[in-house]
Amino acid sequence: MKMDHVAIQVDDVRESVDWYVERFGCGIIYCDHTWALLQFDNIKLALVVEDEHPFHIAFETDDILLGGSRHRDGSYSVYVDDPTGNKIEVINYEQ
Repeated sequence: MKMDHVAIQVDDVRESVDWYVERFGCGIIYCDHTWALLQFDNIKLALVVEDEHPFHIAFETDDILLGGSRHRDGSYSVYVDDPTGNKIEVINYEQ
């Protein structure tokens, strides 16, 4: 299992995408008004708005996941809480 992305909450997705692209030269994998996914050399960064997506860290797995949901990009994931209550997403892109 490897770390796939980190998701942070932002006030304005488009404004934040522009800032990260300008400052750090990352690529844009996806962007709409509720979330964006940016590609850096070693990891992806998700920008999410409050009440649409939880802020979290995500780990990619090849295992079949049960009890989760399918996303717009075709991935499938489940969210769990770590012992402190942080959101952890376990994501599978091939399921």
